[in-house]
Amino acid sequence: MTATLAFHGAAGTVTGSCLRLALRHEEVLIDCGLFQGPKTLKELNWRPFPFDPSCLSAVLLTHAHIDHAGLIPRLYAEGFGGPVFATEATRDLCRFMLPDSGSIQEAEVERLNRRNAERGLPAVRPIYTARDAEACLRLFRPVAYDTWIDLPGGMRARFWNAGHMLGSASIELVLPGGGHLLVSGDIGPGAKSFVADAQSPHDPDWLVLETTYGDRDREDLAPEERRERLRAEVLAALAAGGNLLIPAFAVERTQELLHDLDLLIERARLPPVPIVIDSPLAAEATACFRRHLKELPEDTEPAETFLSGPNIRITRSIEESKALNRVAGGMIILSASGMAEAGRIRYHLLNHLWRAEATVLFVGYQAPGTLGRLLLDGAERVSIMGTEVAVRARIRSLDLYSGHADRRGLAAWLAARGRVGRGLFLVHGEPEARDAFAALVRERTDARLFLPELDAIYALPLDRAPEPRRATPRLAPDAARAPFDWHNERVRLLMDLRRRLEEAGDDRARAELLHRVRRALVDRSG
Repeated sequence: MTATLAFHGAAGTVTGSCLRLALRHEEVLIDCGLFQGPKTLKELNWRPFPFDPSCLSAVLLTHAHIDHAGLIPRLYAEGFGGPVFATEATRDLCRFMLPDSGSIQEAEVERLNRRNAERGLPAVRPIYTARDAEACLRLFRPVAYDTWIDLPGGMRARFWNAGHMLGSASIELVLPGGGHLLVSGDIGPGAKSFVADAQSPHDPDWLVLETTYGDRDREDLAPEERRERLRAEVLAALAAGGNLLIPAFAVERTQELLHDLDLLIERARLPPVPIVIDSPLAAEATACFRRHLKELPEDTEPAETFLSGPNIRITRSIEESKALNRVAGGMIILSASGMAEAGRIRYHLLNHLWRAEATVLFVGYQAPGTLGRLLLDGAERVSIMGTEVAVRARIRSLDLYSGHADRRGLAAWLAARGRVGRGLFLVHGEPEARDAFAALVRERTDARLFLPELDAIYALPLDRAPEPRRATPRLAPDAARAPFDWHNERVRLLMDLRRRLEEAGDDRARAELLHRVRRALVDRSG
């Protein structure tokens, strides 16, 4: 029987990674992640899965980031009871990342339901709860790199270090009767502080490859040069007189930044500026990194106070976090989430974006439609939790801490895999990035290339190229790929209308403006 491969996430988009491999009566998932970005895309997190969770035999998890692991608790709550295979470090990270995600879902929904109650709208339920997340952890089964595991239906799998973050993996699967599938997961850029460079097998029949940075090359800097760039940004932020806010993913990015800041302060390249990690999740992750120190690459250069310098403070309670808003300058605050979509960073942005002396430094990928992307793209006003805020702070970007390989790195990783025998699927990229990398692949290889859209299904015959199967997508391709949706446009329109009203000369002009808007609405509805 021919196997099929379905792309239920990160297809035409970056987030929501989820592949379903079906063979005979067995189905396994590779990843099951949350969608992030525009609300139209995030609403998929609430919709029914396009498969029956209770029929899945197993989940193979490439790494702990929420856009790859974040829907496993919901999978469990809806009937999945099989094993979740992951590296030991990924399991350890998920032990606190998934419950934290559940707590965020509950808090977000509680706030939304208060607003819904005021507007007379029905209450909604969280995607899953912290209790669901705690319960699903019993399904996790740790596996070692380069060790074969047997799966139902005669399939076998092996995990390879992907170089992306602590515990990250590419996953190799061998099908019964032949057939060799390799799923890249997220490929690291090499020379990372806490992760060895990526490795993988050669000559797969089918390869699923991420393309997050498929359209750009980053500067190839040595660690010391990277630290000097960070030093310059910190000094400029301090000279501006305000605080430096760094929206950073709690796992890996926060630890890398702390590591470099530690070294710069230890070597007197920076003053002993107070550094606050305003994220209980980041505190847990930092402790996890210390437990896995034995896995650091041999050339890692730890500071004497590895991730725990005397000027570093961790805030755990909401009260401690709120107290930070009383300090107007001279402090570095690292807080999740990295795309400024959830968590405590939004409260800090609410308190600092309107201050010209404040600085916001982005250090990682920002998905379309997220608050982080809006700020990077130059928005003059944004809405945070229903409050409109003028953007006067310095908005900066330092794209040297990404966990993803750039175009050059992806091309090198692909070339090292040898010949892709039957089909190369490009995923996990915005349309421009994926299309650009596809053009490069066509120039350099003779691989049969496929650009799957959301929920696309392909048969994987052993004697010819993959064949598309009929599928019903949950979103049309254009809607899934859109960087902005009607929710973004609604917020933008309301902010523009408010500004026009404020700028109007008198009440008569304001009334006339509102009359024109109302007339346009009536004409449209008629």
